[in-house]
Amino acid sequence: MKTPPESFLIFKEELRKAQIEKERLKKEYEIKLSEVNKELARLKEQIKSQQDMMRTTLEYASNLEVRLEQFRQEVCRSEEQRKKSFY
Repeated sequence: MKTPPESFLIFKEELRKAQIEKERLKKEYEIKLSEVNKELARLKEQIKSQQDMMRTTLEYASNLEVRLEQFRQEVCRSEEQRKKSFY
């Protein structure tokens, strides 16, 4: 059996090195992608929490507005009743 030409052996070695590098880059990419996905999930969770806090704050503010208006009406009624009771 003949020995393959030197250029073929060099090419074969370079191809093997390229495949090893490709695998290394693939693993590195997968690790980085995993980290980015984890960070994205964390950010989504933070955004959801902030949205919930904002929603709760708006509901609380709306409730306070309603209660304040009720209180104003109650004050007006009590003043009117007080005025009527003197005369």
